[in-house]
Amino acid sequence: MPASFKQEFRIQGCTAHIRKRQSGKNTFVYEIRYRRNGYNVTAAAKTLEAAKEKFLVNLAAAEKLGSQKDENRISNVFDEFAQYYFEKFYKRRVAASTYKNTMNRYINHIKPAFGILKIKSITPLMCQNLLDDLTAEGKYKTVDEIYCILNTIFKMAIKHGLIMLNPVDIVFHKKHANEHGSALSKAEEQYLLEETKGTPYQIMFAVALYTGMRPNEYYNAKIDGKFIVTVNSKRKNGKVEYKKIPISPMLAPYLENVPALKFYVANRLREKFHTIFPDRKLYDLRTTFYTRCCECGVADAARDEFVGHSHGALGNTYMDLSDEYLLKEAQKLNY
Repeated sequence: MPASFKQEFRIQGCTAHIRKRQSGKNTFVYEIRYRRNGYNVTAAAKTLEAAKEKFLVNLAAAEKLGSQKDENRISNVFDEFAQYYFEKFYKRRVAASTYKNTMNRYINHIKPAFGILKIKSITPLMCQNLLDDLTAEGKYKTVDEIYCILNTIFKMAIKHGLIMLNPVDIVFHKKHANEHGSALSKAEEQYLLEETKGTPYQIMFAVALYTGMRPNEYYNAKIDGKFIVTVNSKRKNGKVEYKKIPISPMLAPYLENVPALKFYVANRLREKFHTIFPDRKLYDLRTTFYTRCCECGVADAARDEFVGHSHGALGNTYMDLSDEYLLKEAQKLNY
């Protein structure tokens, strides 16, 4: 009989290798080894049966450890990793509305292009082509958003050790200049309200015009005494923060005998607004309110409180404006 021999046998779905080695003049040891699919299982004994028993024990332990690793395994498939990042990290840092909007952009534009690919297989050219296609469609703001989402996902992939380089680092991207809109003239304000007189739209546009709320804040708006209260959509870290806008002399006449606010969805409001002002944006109502606050001499701190702007780290920590002060400043909005 040769001093050693090698054979294969099937055990629990894996092919293991057996080697018989001479350990003394008349003694032998049997070694069983399995190295495949991330496993490295070995066992040795003086008899083949004893070696098999040890191997089974070691294999079971390795399988248990492997299942625990699988639970914490980070996928290198683009969509699986992106979903992991959104759920575990991104969702905690942004407002619910921001998270929803980001997911919609990801699902509509990024997932169809890269979803099933391995992250390391995505090249700068592939990213450039995606952005160029959106640019050709005139979706400039979407291009900015998609670039930012891709950049963040790839940076997270680097931090998780899935790739070494960010493919969008060399992608050409010129940030689209944001258009913040322009204020309506006082004549246009009156025209908007006259054109919607006798319809539910008039109250909705009056509230939007004289509170400066963002369109995505309309739905949660409620009347609370002398204030309109809604969720501030720009607060992050998962924190829900409400803002209070006093009912000014300009708004009060439209809310007489109105027990509760009922807003249509923002897209329906936009459509109606565009039938009256085809070249304007619904967001212009917020710009108009901010402009009127400045023109009427509303204090900066009160104005920022109305529109939901941050007062800065120090101001947010120490500033707590009273209702009386806010109501007093809102009385200046009378023109």
